[in-house]
Amino acid sequence: MMQAVIDLRSDTVTRPTAAMRAAIASAEVGDDMFGEDPTVRRLEEVVATRLGKAAALFVPSGTMANQLAIRCHVQPGDDVLCSDGAHIKWYEAGAAAALSGVQLVTVGQGGMFTPAELYATYQPERTDQASPPNRLLCLENTHNRGGGSIWPMQQMYEVAAAARQLGIKLHLDGARLWNAAVALGVPDAEIAAPFDTVSVCLSKGLGAPVGSLVCGPVDIIHRARRFRRMYGGAMRQAGILAAAGLYALAHHHQRLAEDHHNARRIAEVLSDLRHVQVIAPQTNILLFDLAPPLPDAAEVTSRLKAQGVLVAPFGPRRLRLVTHLDVSHEACEEAAQRIRQVLCDAEL
Repeated sequence: MMQAVIDLRSDTVTRPTAAMRAAIASAEVGDDMFGEDPTVRRLEEVVATRLGKAAALFVPSGTMANQLAIRCHVQPGDDVLCSDGAHIKWYEAGAAAALSGVQLVTVGQGGMFTPAELYATYQPERTDQASPPNRLLCLENTHNRGGGSIWPMQQMYEVAAAARQLGIKLHLDGARLWNAAVALGVPDAEIAAPFDTVSVCLSKGLGAPVGSLVCGPVDIIHRARRFRRMYGGAMRQAGILAAAGLYALAHHHQRLAEDHHNARRIAEVLSDLRHVQVIAPQTNILLFDLAPPLPDAAEVTSRLKAQGVLVAPFGPRRLRLVTHLDVSHEACEEAAQRIRQVLCDAEL
C-alpha cells in the first residue's frame, strides 16, 4: 500500500478548510480600489486593532507588505539595517534595492542582536555627505532562518529603544508574529508595540490561501496604499480573500500551539541520533544538521521523499521542516519515525 505523503516543507502548503471555503463563498464584496469592499475593510480594522496600530492595508504577499513599509520609510541611497539572515535580504528577490534604492546592512549573527551590536553597526550621517544615512531598522519575529526563533521581549524592547535613541524608524517583519505571541502567551499587540510599521502573514501558520497586511500610522498606510498600486498589488473584489483571513484569525490562531508541540515532538524523536544535530524548536520550524557519514541535505531530502515525507534543504547539510494545521499530531509522529529510519539506514 502506498504511504500517505506528509508535507513538512512549509506552513504555506496548507489548503482552506471546508469552513474557510464556506466563508469565502459567502463573503460580501465590493471594489477595494474604491474602498468599497466591506470584508477587506473589516479585515484591515480587525488586524490593526489586534496589533494596536491605527490602520492596516491588505496586500497579496508578505514580501509586498515588507517592501511597502520599507518604501514608506526611506529615500533612495539610504541604508536599512536588518538582522543576519533576514527574509528581506534572503528571500525577497533584491526588492529593497530594486524598488526603494536602498542597501541592506546586517546586524549581529543568527537573527538576534543586542543594543551594543546595533550601536557598533550604526553609521551616523557625516557632514562630508559620503556615508548613506541609516533610516530604518527591520527586525524579524519569529526569525525564519533562525529556526522560527523568538525575540526575547526585553531584548526586543531594548533594541527598539536603542534605535529610537539613534533616530531610526522601526519595521517588524511579523510574518509569523502570531506564532511568537502564542508561544510567549502575550497579546499580538505587545510584540508589535515598539514598531512604526508591522507586516503580518495570513497564509503561513493561520492557513489562509493568500494575503498579508502592513500596519502602522494612518499617514504611513495612506502612502503605502499608493505604493501598493504602483507595485501592482491593488485588488478589486478582494473580499473573497479577506474572508479567509478573518476566518483564520478567528479559528486558527490559538491552535498554533499544537504546531509548536508537534515540532518539539519530532525534535525529540531525532535528538539521540549520533550524526544529527537538532536545533531545539521554539515554534513550528525545526532545523537539523547532518554530519558525515550521513549524506548531504539534497540526498536525504530525496530519500525522505521516496518515503513520503517532504522537507526542504536549508543549506548543504541542513534540513528544515515546518509543522502546520494540515499535518495532525499522528501524522507528525509518523513523519518523525520515517525520518529517523531514513537517517539510521543512511548511516549503515
